[in-house]
Amino acid sequence: MAAKRKSRRTFGRIRKLPSGRFQARYPGPDGVLRAADQTFATTTDADRWLARKRIEMEEGRWLDPAEGRTTVRDWSARWLTAVSPQLKHKTQASYRSLINSLIVPALGDRELSSLRPITIVEWVGAMKTRGLSASRIRQAYRVLSQIMRAAVDNEMIVQTPCRGVKLPRMPQTEPHILTPLEASRIVRSATKPHDLLISLLAYAGLRVGEAFALRRADIDVSGGLVLVDENLAEANGTLVFDTPKSHQKRVLRIGPSLAGRIGRHLEALPGGEDALLFVTPGGKPLRYNQWRKAYFDPAVAAAGLTDVTPHDLRASHGTWVADRYGVMTAAHRLGHSNASVTTRHYARPVAGRDDQVAAAADEWLYKS
Repeated sequence: MAAKRKSRRTFGRIRKLPSGRFQARYPGPDGVLRAADQTFATTTDADRWLARKRIEMEEGRWLDPAEGRTTVRDWSARWLTAVSPQLKHKTQASYRSLINSLIVPALGDRELSSLRPITIVEWVGAMKTRGLSASRIRQAYRVLSQIMRAAVDNEMIVQTPCRGVKLPRMPQTEPHILTPLEASRIVRSATKPHDLLISLLAYAGLRVGEAFALRRADIDVSGGLVLVDENLAEANGTLVFDTPKSHQKRVLRIGPSLAGRIGRHLEALPGGEDALLFVTPGGKPLRYNQWRKAYFDPAVAAAGLTDVTPHDLRASHGTWVADRYGVMTAAHRLGHSNASVTTRHYARPVAGRDDQVAAAADEWLYKS
């Protein structure tokens, strides 16, 4: 009786190694022969592995193992170069700092395919042990998540390791909401022309960087309008003019008295249409920390107030506007594309409103 012939393998190759184990190799879509990342005890095990690899290619799920061997350092650098043209200058600097100080030192030599969720959990835990703030840790994690998601999108790894990771919770801090009278006291206590700058924070809702970037051409005194189309930010010690946050340019109307005061300031302002409204005594653009220490904090102290930041004036403006004119109006003035940002971070209940609602509800009850 004739011996049964062994079936011919139609995909891949298997060979026995000197160790007695078996190596499987297969041709990729590019025709290059690739070895499995493991050896097998039997030819049956190797055949099963080749079958799975063939199915991956037929279903379009195959990834080149060489791509996954790219290091986090190399892929992070390539990713940052690719996305930088779409980022604001300050965001670019922030991403670069996080990559260079927190991501690459810990994970830079690791291959993309070697990262697992537990790797990221350990990385987050190590940062927490070092005493880094919750904000800094979350920022670093968000950047790494973007880097890993890009690796998935570019078919370098099957799935991101940044999943199911518990991050430290951010401390809940509430802005100090001032009354209009308290804000007015700060304005009156400030030296000129910084009283105008503070007025624009409190009564127009500008960000500090937006106020720092205002130019003569942005002010329509007769119409009482302010064009907000620039922001002055500091990135790694360098001042950079850019578009406002979220690129939300807007035109705001200001009150006649404030417009008149700004108009008088413009009459004495040297320079042309591009001249900045507010500068240092030497004519240079303002820097936040220096400006706050020299002008804002002394005005707050002179007004008899404590624990007030420039950002609190913007939050107060959002609260006043939302309370009287609705969240959508407040969102426009603050430059938010989504009103949920306004309610989540800026608009706060006004003191005494709950008592007024209770009194009104009592009237509704007895009038019904």
